[in-house]
Amino acid sequence: MCFLRRPGASAGWIWWRMLRQVIHRGLQSFFYKLGLFVSRHPVFFLTVPAVLTIIFGFSLLNRFQPDTDLESLVAPSHSLAKIERSLASSLFSLDQSKSQLYSDLHTPGRYGRVILLSKPGGNILHQADVILQIHRAVLEMKDGRSSFIGHQLGGVMEVPNSKDQRVKSARAIQITYYLQTYGSVTQDLIGEKWESEFCKLMHKMQLDHQDLQLYSLASFSLWKDFHQTSLLARGKILVSLMLILLTATLSSSMKDCLRSKPFLGLLGVLTICISSVTAAGIFFITDGKYNSTLLGIPFFAMGHGTKGVFELLSGWRRTRENLPFKDRVADAYSDVMVSYTMTSSLYFIAFGMGASPFTNIEAVKVFCQNMCVSILLNYFYIFSFFGSCLVFAGQLEQNRYHSIFCCKIPSAEYLDRKPVWFQTMMNDGHQHTSHHETNPYQHHFIQHFLREHYNEWITNIYVKPFVVILYLIYASFSFMGCLQINDGANIINLLASESPSVSYALIQQKYFSNYSPVIGFYIYEPLEYWNGTVQEDLKTLSQGFNTVSWIEQYYQYLRVGNISATNKSDFISILQSSFLKKPEFQHFKNDIIFSKAGDENNIIASRLYLVARTSENTQREAVELLEKLRPLSLIQSIKFIVFNPTFVFMDHYGLSVTMPVLISGFGILLVLILTFFLVIHPLGNFWLILSVTSIELGVLGLMTLWNVDMDCISILCLIYTLNFAIDHCAPLLYTFVLATEHTRTQCIKNSLQEHGTPILQNISSFLIGLVPLLFVPSNLTFTLFKCLLLAGSCTLLHCFVILPVFLTFFPPSKKHHKKKKRAKRKEREEIECIEIQENPDHVTAV
Repeated sequence: MCFLRRPGASAGWIWWRMLRQVIHRGLQSFFYKLGLFVSRHPVFFLTVPAVLTIIFGFSLLNRFQPDTDLESLVAPSHSLAKIERSLASSLFSLDQSKSQLYSDLHTPGRYGRVILLSKPGGNILHQADVILQIHRAVLEMKDGRSSFIGHQLGGVMEVPNSKDQRVKSARAIQITYYLQTYGSVTQDLIGEKWESEFCKLMHKMQLDHQDLQLYSLASFSLWKDFHQTSLLARGKILVSLMLILLTATLSSSMKDCLRSKPFLGLLGVLTICISSVTAAGIFFITDGKYNSTLLGIPFFAMGHGTKGVFELLSGWRRTRENLPFKDRVADAYSDVMVSYTMTSSLYFIAFGMGASPFTNIEAVKVFCQNMCVSILLNYFYIFSFFGSCLVFAGQLEQNRYHSIFCCKIPSAEYLDRKPVWFQTMMNDGHQHTSHHETNPYQHHFIQHFLREHYNEWITNIYVKPFVVILYLIYASFSFMGCLQINDGANIINLLASESPSVSYALIQQKYFSNYSPVIGFYIYEPLEYWNGTVQEDLKTLSQGFNTVSWIEQYYQYLRVGNISATNKSDFISILQSSFLKKPEFQHFKNDIIFSKAGDENNIIASRLYLVARTSENTQREAVELLEKLRPLSLIQSIKFIVFNPTFVFMDHYGLSVTMPVLISGFGILLVLILTFFLVIHPLGNFWLILSVTSIELGVLGLMTLWNVDMDCISILCLIYTLNFAIDHCAPLLYTFVLATEHTRTQCIKNSLQEHGTPILQNISSFLIGLVPLLFVPSNLTFTLFKCLLLAGSCTLLHCFVILPVFLTFFPPSKKHHKKKKRAKRKEREEIECIEIQENPDHVTAV
């Protein structure tokens, strides 16, 4: 065997090309043998997956447990805010702050909250009797004890020109009731029962007092409304499955009753369903707990799995009909499974990176772990269970059985004597074969549309300028959206949209968002409070805030009484013996921690409260405040920490949610670069990287313009978009770069004709299956619908519009293939001339 070197080609390039061909042919040979093995043992490969599904599906029913800790799921696992919370709680426990206005500076445990809203134009202050009646009803509830009652006014109007900011009217009032459970399991159960009764009482009070609107919230409300999405989406997911089954069945059908494969489309979708059930069973056997973010896994798995199903079905159509059905199955495996194995590996790498310890959001980590198991089982079920179904369907086709009724197809002579309706039902395409049709599968309606109409239209020279303009518009909107990305630390993005928690949050944001959350300012070291310099530093730190501080009240008390306290002993003595004894200042005792060393008292820690004036976007401004205050604790002489329970969700949230998609993207990019000169043509990987980047940035920018924040759901969809784009663009691009036709236009036509049908089948099934999510009243499923709709639409746009046009402009060039064919044709003509000259008697025969 000898290899001819092309002039100008280096030895290294030829070596890489030989290695690439050897690896590619080795993989094809392996999958050819795998296809033969499956076709010879179809019953075994059909039974084993079914038994596994029964076993693990039974465990799914027995071990199903919902995750009740919402903070551990959606808050960053490792954050400075959690350390600050531990330090603040160790200094000032919840029991010490129970009589304070701002006791929700700590994680409050069990509580009940209610907002009372007057009618438009009303004044809540004029309805004090009703408020006190509701308040007494709460206090008289059993199985619980009110430890603190905090109140706030919302929608406040002040008396004009009043110096002391007197309140003229208010639209709403908020009351909070905290319970003491002391960490006891029994008391926690009693507290949970109290919260349930509290919500029922508020509902009853709403019916009794129609002149007020009551919005209640309890500590379990967030988790309950988060889990409510799963209950609301169950029926819609079944509808989605039915739509996908119907679409897959119809798109796999043909008029030809012999070659039509409707049941294969249906069985392909069922294959993904049973593999997903098996993956869920494995997840619950390993002590996994369910949460509503896992709703996306069936759609993610379906989008990848059905792509393998339709590619195998398309590979079967490309095989020769005169081969035995076992060889046809092996040829289909050899043609399709190499590409499907590569894309499945990239899925596993991307979600495996998302499940790594670098991921700081537990919900994302759990989702990625489950997705990795689903991808592995999808791959196994496709070549085993669905491969067995393909074997049986091929055997029926070879024996000329009807694809739907499974009866023997009559001969053409018999059909000609029957009515038209009978001929239509039993038509096996003999009319086409009589006209010397080389491939009867070309009459599939999608294949026919692409070949006869769409390919010619999209490659028309008059259409190309409009496609370029379309892409420029797409890129402009994508870039504009990428500049406006918002963090999705708002927890209501994950809740059922019509839930009490969302209603409460919207009302609270409307009437109580004039000020930021109350920020605890904790000084955790001894400080010379009597020193003028320290006093100025404290004023500097609290500048711009509304403060509730024992220090300011104490300084004012000293000024009003004309009392001098310029040294330590006088300062602490007057503080303990006089200031804190006054009834109006007694509540400040819980804000100061004293220690006694001999006869000397010291202040070892203290706290004050900061509240900032904010606009409507309270959350973003709270994050900015946190980012400004923390660095000051490092450069100031005063050692302090700031904390509010909402900081646990906000702290480095943007970095935490973007890290998984960055790591996944880096992992996929690394794999594509490593295989740049290995299995596939280098230009194929180059175009694939450009296409995936364009799709990913497009989805990111457009979802931002569609008011989708960067939360754990949208970031999972972005990881999925990376793989979904590769899944559909890779076969199209690799077929194009390896094609040897005369022109790039002809190459892209052939690529669309070969892979356009499975791509269109899969994306259409995927998008139609998303429609029921639009009718689930939940912010979580609405985000899922938006992101996946953009992922499917942008991928469809690139596969059928952008790439077919742009690939006709840019490399790879097909000129050397054209020259090579011309050289071969010229060489063949010269050989024929020589043969004719040597044997002139052969001219007549020729």
